[in-house]
Amino acid sequence: MSAATEDRSKSFQYEVLAYSYYRDAELRGSNLIYRLLRILPDDESQILLSEHLADETRHAWLWTERIKELGAAPVPITDGYQVRIGKRAGLPRHPVDLLALTVVVEQRALKRYVEHLKRDDVPERTQEVLRAVSKDEGWHIDWVRKKGRDIAIEQGDPERFEEALERYRMIDREVWAELEDLESVWAPAVN
Repeated sequence: MSAATEDRSKSFQYEVLAYSYYRDAELRGSNLIYRLLRILPDDESQILLSEHLADETRHAWLWTERIKELGAAPVPITDGYQVRIGKRAGLPRHPVDLLALTVVVEQRALKRYVEHLKRDDVPERTQEVLRAVSKDEGWHIDWVRKKGRDIAIEQGDPERFEEALERYRMIDREVWAELEDLESVWAPAVN
């Protein structure tokens, strides 16, 4: 195998793996949203959560579709971002905590997608997917953040949401550092 062919093969493998990680995060994010659907019974939440859940599953499909367009299948991800966050944070039971966690993971997804868009040589089709999923993440963050703050205030503990955000952001930073280290092992050959 020539060096150029080997580089293309590594680039392809990295691309499929990166999109598989994105897909996994979207699928696992939909689990958080589904959990919120069961614990936030008010009309507004039910409507917003239903749309949010539809977006999450559509995002997972967009990444699946992109992987299929490359002639591959998604790589099963067993130790991705959401799994690692869950191992450290556990599964929150209180709505305010679950909403705070959702904000943090949505912010991480948005940041990751924006950073990916800034890279050189991102295929046009991948840019389209990144733009589509990024567009939705902004409103997801806004409505979930507002809902979390509103519930905390209603329950007489207005600081709870901000404290939960900080707790999950600390975990997010730890997990993200691990994932960046992992990515540096399998990605440098293509950069």
